[in-house]
Amino acid sequence: MIHDNAGAGADRHPEGMNILVVYATTEGQTRRIARFCADHLHGAGHTVELLPAAEGAELDLARFEAAVLLASVHAGRYQPEIGTFASAHAKGLNRLRTLFLPVSLAAAGDDADELADLDRIATDFAAETGWTPGRVEQVAGAFRFTQYDFFKSWAMRWIAARKGEDVTPNEDREYTDWSALRALLADWAG
Repeated sequence: MIHDNAGAGADRHPEGMNILVVYATTEGQTRRIARFCADHLHGAGHTVELLPAAEGAELDLARFEAAVLLASVHAGRYQPEIGTFASAHAKGLNRLRTLFLPVSLAAAGDDADELADLDRIATDFAAETGWTPGRVEQVAGAFRFTQYDFFKSWAMRWIAARKGEDVTPNEDREYTDWSALRALLADWAG
């Protein structure tokens, strides 16, 4: 059973873990990835609760064996609500099996400096929140031109051009490797 909010009770699945999937998103790709994670983990026999980070203030983590947190990188930081959630629940998260999936366009590339920066952002996040993820895996995101305003669309086209990407305004382009994500989740959940 997949729950979409903290208010719903989580049923225990006898052969699987009770897993919390928490996300913060800006244009929607991270929410899409979080939903994929929840669906895949549920299909693998786990009970899953899917929750936007902004709705997690009163959540009781004691009913979960594991948690997956997702957020996207914008201007070198994650959404504030994922930081608030991780800080508020750091002690409980540190007792669970956890996976942190930062989502970014830089993860789609092979620029060593950008990849090192993604690792630094995740390390800084752990230090700021007090939560030490059990595993961190960078996930490639998407250009979501259908969600951008004029200025962000222009900036994203400029970024794409710098990377040699040919993009069409008003057309989304996805870089998420769903097969690799499926394999990652299977490996992590055991």
